[in-house]
Amino acid sequence: MQRVVIIGAGQAGVQAAVTLRSEGYDGALTLVGEEIYPPYQRPPLSKAYLSGELVRERLFLKPDAFYSETACELRLGVAARQIDRAAKTVSLSDGTSLAYDRLLLATGTRVRKLPLPGASLPGVYYLRGIDDVDLLRPEMRAGARLVVVGAGFIGLEVAAVAAKHGLHVTVLEAASRVMARAVSPQLSAFYEREHRAHSVVFRFGAALEAIEGADHVEAVRVQGEHVPADFVLVGVGVVPNCEIAQAAGLVCDNGIAVDEYTATSDPDIFAAGDCTSHPAFAGGRVRLESVQNAIDQAKHAALAMLGKPVPYREVPWFWSDQYDLKLQIAGIARPGDVTVLRGLLDSRKFSVFHLRDGVIAAVETVNAAPDYIIGRKLIAARAIIAPERLADISVPVKSLA
Repeated sequence: MQRVVIIGAGQAGVQAAVTLRSEGYDGALTLVGEEIYPPYQRPPLSKAYLSGELVRERLFLKPDAFYSETACELRLGVAARQIDRAAKTVSLSDGTSLAYDRLLLATGTRVRKLPLPGASLPGVYYLRGIDDVDLLRPEMRAGARLVVVGAGFIGLEVAAVAAKHGLHVTVLEAASRVMARAVSPQLSAFYEREHRAHSVVFRFGAALEAIEGADHVEAVRVQGEHVPADFVLVGVGVVPNCEIAQAAGLVCDNGIAVDEYTATSDPDIFAAGDCTSHPAFAGGRVRLESVQNAIDQAKHAALAMLGKPVPYREVPWFWSDQYDLKLQIAGIARPGDVTVLRGLLDSRKFSVFHLRDGVIAAVETVNAAPDYIIGRKLIAARAIIAPERLADISVPVKSLA
């Protein structure tokens, strides 16, 4: 193998490059990214970077010297347009093409757009990259009216930053609770209370009809009511970037379908990160949007491309920072899980363990890092622990493992 091309200069793409070199690959290596920036962290964008606590330079995953020192060619500000599997080439938006022996697709996701009248008005924002935050920052003025569409991680993280900056925040959510797809009802209720304590207003079951304004957003119309807005932040999920894979005839299923070794339906093409649909740790197929998955899957992809395949069976984990609360989740919760509360909600330091057929399947922790760390180990071991023992805070959490 002499030529590896990686499409997508994000967390997965740069991790694959790091692993390839650390595992001894000394052939040609090219990393292609649509943005003009070298690979950077996305999680801080809606938190520390938006609030101004983190400068742009600290977002970048590697210093510039890394790419020259490792002979990793960066092709930035250019998009991959077409894969010719027979010729083993990738056509780029600048009219050039790249030949490959192994190809890694780390194309990530893009924001889901609101299909509403007025959604393209000035003052309507999405948050996915550095440029999005740079546009959003000047709007974060004390007293301004922000309407957030979507009460997922991104929406609530932005709402928390805005509330701390003295903005008037209204969150519109189609579901009946916050973070409904990601956390248990106990966690939803807790976070809703916390946001309300910071004067955030919620509207659940919100059916949006239009975004209104002449030359700039002025309000969001919800079931005939006008919710005033100086600006709007939309956070209604993401869509996997799998079109280039589909056009090349690769199997896709809510993302680019890969096997447990990250291989696609073409043995010379692999995929990693948010764009993939892969066999889940606990069975079935899943597409995960997390830094952990991007990093770990990219490592496995690099090994597979080098002929050292290792099954990808990592326990997924996620986190969210809102106010002074650190939410950490391990495993994948499902409806029907038996939940066990460890600690008191009012203490703002507690955990919710999820049991499935008696086995620990997931854990959600708030300001309780030891519970999270032990929880990950218990999930990996498919441990069975009596609910009353999990709930008893007089039992040291380390003893559970």
